[in-house]
Amino acid sequence: MSAFNVRPPSGDPAGPLAVPSVTADTQQFRRRLSVAPMMDWTDRHCRFFLRLISRHTLLYTEMVTTAAILRGDQERLLGFHPAEHPLAVQLGGNDPEALAECAKIAEGRGFDEVNLNVGCPSPRVQIGRFGACLMAEPECVADCVRAMCEAVSVPVTVKTRIGIDDRDSYEDLLHFVTTVADAGCGTFIVHARKAWLQGLSPKENRQAPPLRYEVVRRLKSDLPQLEIVLNGGIQTLDEAEQHLSWCDGVMIGRAAYHNPYLLAEADRRLFGQGDLGPRTREEIIEDFLPYVQDELAKGSRLHALTRHILGLYHATPGGKRWRRHISEGASRRDAAETLLLDAANALAAGDFRGDQTRRGSFC
Repeated sequence: MSAFNVRPPSGDPAGPLAVPSVTADTQQFRRRLSVAPMMDWTDRHCRFFLRLISRHTLLYTEMVTTAAILRGDQERLLGFHPAEHPLAVQLGGNDPEALAECAKIAEGRGFDEVNLNVGCPSPRVQIGRFGACLMAEPECVADCVRAMCEAVSVPVTVKTRIGIDDRDSYEDLLHFVTTVADAGCGTFIVHARKAWLQGLSPKENRQAPPLRYEVVRRLKSDLPQLEIVLNGGIQTLDEAEQHLSWCDGVMIGRAAYHNPYLLAEADRRLFGQGDLGPRTREEIIEDFLPYVQDELAKGSRLHALTRHILGLYHATPGGKRWRRHISEGASRRDAAETLLLDAANALAAGDFRGDQTRRGSFC
């Protein structure tokens, strides 16, 4: 990697930053691969960065509640860069009227899909009576979906689990999905774990209940007319390809955040874009730098942007030292994009490829 040359910030700090080389087709998109909505992680900076790696992978916002949208700062909650397409918004709520209004707002802002969260098991979400606990109320979910479908023309989808607590039989799942499908939902993203609403934390609910891919596979077999996207425990594109032999799409979560470069081959391997070779890490950084400069000019903190790129060199020589150099330096009050330039050039020169276990080194 050669030394980086970065253009000056745009004259209009609020203006859009054009990235034509990585902008995906917003007219049509496929859900063969998507990155899961993850609270505190898949914000607009993260999504812009991931789009630099894959043109076609579907991206999701963090879950946004209807109350927050209707009462809060919609630009802060729903703002995004045009290059992020294809992009879906995930909503949290249980009131059909409020969800319909929020769906219209999201469609008006240009989102390509509206997704309803029926999978989050956190106690705070349960107090609001939405998320995974709604699996016990399929008719309520159907009312919500019906209202959203009537309000917007973009697809309305549902992200759910295979069950909750003791309501985890296949018959329970089938009843839930068919009830909601009859209301107009044609796409279900199914996390292949049940959720325990009491006794387990959200983190434990991602790990403790066993993965049961066979349940989702049976669902697809019994309801072939529905689009079924598999979620849960998928770590690599090899695994994704194996599952795509029977399901319509695969959603990857934390693996894509901790090791984002795993998406680099997605366009070629999963979307049939043979002419789109993987972008190098150096190209990704070079395209991210102008975005960083523009965001800093708008008042963003460097740490808010660079925290999403720490895993770019995951499992590569110098990767741990890159991660530490960026994470420590970006937290300083006077941090600027030169930190990223220095780290990238040091890695290119081999300065980060020394002994990664030596005490006191960047590792």
